[in-house]
Amino acid sequence: MQANTSITKKPGSSVNDAFASHFAKSMFLTIAGLLILTFIGTRMFTHVDLNLYGYMVGTIVFIGGFFYRFIAWGERPPTKLFIKKGLKLLFRKSTPKTAVNHLAIYDFIRNRGVYRWVQHILIGWGCVLAFLVTFPLVFSWMYFTMEDNGYYTIVLFGMNIMNVKADGIIAWLSYNALNIAAIMVTAGVCMALYRRLKNMQARAEQKFMYDFLPLYLLLFISITGLLLTFQNVVLHGWMQPQMSLIHQFSVIVTLIYLPFGKLAHIPFRPLSVFARNYREHYSEQHMKECKVCGDQFVSVEQSNDVIQVLDVNEIDFNMNDGFNLAELCLPCRRKYRIAKFSGFATHQVKVKEANQNANG
Repeated sequence: MQANTSITKKPGSSVNDAFASHFAKSMFLTIAGLLILTFIGTRMFTHVDLNLYGYMVGTIVFIGGFFYRFIAWGERPPTKLFIKKGLKLLFRKSTPKTAVNHLAIYDFIRNRGVYRWVQHILIGWGCVLAFLVTFPLVFSWMYFTMEDNGYYTIVLFGMNIMNVKADGIIAWLSYNALNIAAIMVTAGVCMALYRRLKNMQARAEQKFMYDFLPLYLLLFISITGLLLTFQNVVLHGWMQPQMSLIHQFSVIVTLIYLPFGKLAHIPFRPLSVFARNYREHYSEQHMKECKVCGDQFVSVEQSNDVIQVLDVNEIDFNMNDGFNLAELCLPCRRKYRIAKFSGFATHQVKVKEANQNANG
């Protein structure tokens, strides 16, 4: 008699077994991490600003929405393959340069026009600056204390980092960092709205809920934030509590909306580095030649991955001519599909379309 040597996994032996889903595990670990960091940053919860409680709740809801959207997207076969290979290529020598181009200076947008590049720089870096200032304050990771000597002490995660003069340049920048961010976002949003209203192509493609609403939300947050400073400095606090609630409500609504609208590309943007590394790495190895015209159009790896993903999704693009539709370049693919409807073998015509490389 043969002995049964198979090993049965004991239930509950993995951390994953404690959670109903990847979403539940991600949320639990994230909230636990935020709680630990807040415990450290507030010196065991002895310095908590309850005025920022609403922002904290909005941020946690945003994190939940982001995980829900990201996990739903990441579980798709093409995304899972893309992320897996992207992580392996993360430490390429070109990664720092790619990250700077895609995440810092938006070089790929500058190629489309200086106006759109400036617009994205203002909105992108304005939002990043606002996040870098707001989140540490909301979770009390950073705060300021002041002695009687006219100096502020900057406290970061419970540690005194440095002392700055109350009327010095560092203190002024600290006071006005959110105002600077609001001015940048306001200018960038106004540029975007002007372009969407004047550019005929943009007007034909845009929708109010998807294209305009995110801009209006960012504009409303920026203006109400600037009004808080104006009321405090010029109007000596008149109607400031009411405006503070309006501003807080607008921020919370935007945070809840962010993972499910057009603004979701902001937290997803770092993955563009994966895509760039993927294309560059496999393009350097071996390029795929079109089965019809012979032109090299993608890497062999990418072509094989597309065919593999199509097979996983039970989508059959294997043609009777002995090739897969994914093995044709875009112009030949279009002509081949036309041939199927017209009965004329247009894919065998060697002349390319005049606008095959058109921009826009």
